[in-house]
Amino acid sequence: MFTKQHKFSRQVSLALAAAALVATFSSPVHAGSAFERGPDPTVESVSQKGPFDIDAYVIARANAKGYGGATVYYPKSGTQTFGVVSITPGFLASQANYKPLAQFVASHGFVVINLDPVTIFDQPDARANEMAAALKQVVGMVNTGKVPFAVVTDVSRRAVSGHSMGGGGTLMAATADPSLKAAVPLAPWSLVKSFARDAVPTMIVACQKDTIATPSQHADLFYASLPANLPRGEVEVKGVDHMCSTNYAPAYVNEVGMVVVSWLKRFLDEDMRYDSLVKDGLNTTGDFSRFDVQGF
Repeated sequence: MFTKQHKFSRQVSLALAAAALVATFSSPVHAGSAFERGPDPTVESVSQKGPFDIDAYVIARANAKGYGGATVYYPKSGTQTFGVVSITPGFLASQANYKPLAQFVASHGFVVINLDPVTIFDQPDARANEMAAALKQVVGMVNTGKVPFAVVTDVSRRAVSGHSMGGGGTLMAATADPSLKAAVPLAPWSLVKSFARDAVPTMIVACQKDTIATPSQHADLFYASLPANLPRGEVEVKGVDHMCSTNYAPAYVNEVGMVVVSWLKRFLDEDMRYDSLVKDGLNTTGDFSRFDVQGF
């Protein structure tokens, strides 16, 4: 799974997608204030299901604009709003493979777009365009107020994540759209190796025994290419292969999830309660063969 290689295609459409996103998201800046959601965090709390009950809204493939449909998981809370993050599949995969991770992240206080690509063969640049399209359409839905998650979604706070080719697409989307608040590529795969223009706080999650997106040929190179002044990290989940964020490795979903949640809390929510966790606290679990965080 996720092994087919193709040449990297043009990024013109990425730039256009980024311009469209920036034009769409004109919500006011929040003056640096934090958006604390849920109780004070601990290593134990972020490694388990979060405090929010969640619901789901299906965007059918026929109604999706520029991607292959999605399920939006969102907290059932009428008194708070939450940032929104897209999760994009890898090569040959679908949203069904990431349902456990998407639900885990949503339960910690995020609106999660668990999307399908247009085709399961789409390459990283196409997947970057698809996550941009999904975010744009979901924001439009929220702005109409006609979807059940509208009342709980803060469209000014957006992030991207994805696995394998979706992880490569995540890095491309972050490079194309600096208005994003956070990016979390998972076992990312890409023929493009440098992302020196990435201006979005980026946490790369690699898998120690990955022989498809081998860290030394993918995640390590991507991480090394990121700007020195960018908040960034690379962690490597111990003892697991390329499928570490999918339903094929359910025992590891919470380990990956706690990294995703903590990074999103720190940068999408600007919640300083998570600062010590993302810098070193999560490394106390013994779940990681490498743990490196820099730039803040």
